[in-house]
Amino acid sequence: MHTSPWTRLSRHRAAGAAALAVLALVLLAAPLALPDFWQQLILFSGAAAVGAIGLNLLVGVNGQLSLAHGFFLAIGAYGYAYLGPGSGDAGTSSAGLPTPVAAVLAVAAAGVAGLLFSPVAARVRGIYLGLASLALIMVCKQVLADARPLTGGAYGRDIPEFDLFGFHFGDQSPYLYVLGQPFGAFDRLWYLVLAVLVLACLFMRNVLHSRVGRGLRTIRDSEPAAAAAGIHVQRYKSLAFTLSSVYAGIAGVLLGLLFQHVVPEYFSLTLSVQYLAMIVIGGMGSTRGAVAGAFVVTGIPLLLAEYSEHIPFTSTAGGGGLDTGVLSQFVFGALIIVILVAGARRPGPLLRLRRAPSGDPAASAAPTPASGPTERIRA
Repeated sequence: MHTSPWTRLSRHRAAGAAALAVLALVLLAAPLALPDFWQQLILFSGAAAVGAIGLNLLVGVNGQLSLAHGFFLAIGAYGYAYLGPGSGDAGTSSAGLPTPVAAVLAVAAAGVAGLLFSPVAARVRGIYLGLASLALIMVCKQVLADARPLTGGAYGRDIPEFDLFGFHFGDQSPYLYVLGQPFGAFDRLWYLVLAVLVLACLFMRNVLHSRVGRGLRTIRDSEPAAAAAGIHVQRYKSLAFTLSSVYAGIAGVLLGLLFQHVVPEYFSLTLSVQYLAMIVIGGMGSTRGAVAGAFVVTGIPLLLAEYSEHIPFTSTAGGGGLDTGVLSQFVFGALIIVILVAGARRPGPLLRLRRAPSGDPAASAAPTPASGPTERIRA
């Protein structure tokens, strides 16, 4: 019996809608079934994925090298901590704003910082832009260490719980029980991180399908050709840097909420390099690849730390064997070498992601240090 193309298309769409509905139900129910370790691993990876999507726009889609992503993450995290309600840390000050307002302003501050740096990004390219952005990390390190009323100094500061319309994303206020089990901070933050990640992906998809996205890819491939086509190269590059900074600010706020306490050591050059590793491992220019890379780079240190006793010659920090944090860096390095040899600007072969046409946004890390969420999850 002959089936018309329209019928096949309708069936395909119906199957896709059904699959999305099942996936949505699984994600909504996951906090009730997942063990704490896996729940927190996914949470930290999801928050890092937001930042990776932003860096992918800048590096993978527009071709601008940046080593300053950790700087904009720090603005998001510390900006939210300062602008929100007081956390009670000795020697620190707070603006006392409602947490939604504090989060929005912290993200805006990261965007403004990116906008202020964007004239530099618009005028230098390649390794020179990387070196220029490195200066932001050096400034960030000094400011975070010295501005104690704002940052808490070397010991950092606590992050206030997020409060939306009277509902606290913490372990109390109110106490909640679902199926007889406490519904705590990470259970509640699950839905916040999930919602933000989905919106971040959808917004980036629209950007990459738009004239702006096509212009950014044209600039990456050839700036003279882009200028000849009537694209304002400097303006587009500034826009990419600013939007990437906004995404980093959002990720910084989310990671701060998950850590519940931030320290300057976390926002180092290592963090920026790990975010670059995310988009390289996932596939340069691929939004889906950036998300996948964030899960790989964030998850590997956590998995190695959790199961170190089952891995020969390894241990957690101070255990006498090969430190799992060091081992994870070897793994990242090996993955990057394999993927770069396999081919640039396409989804990593280890992730088995489909290469899409150049018009597809899918074809265009924090990577989290071992001293970050590893300790938070194991605490």
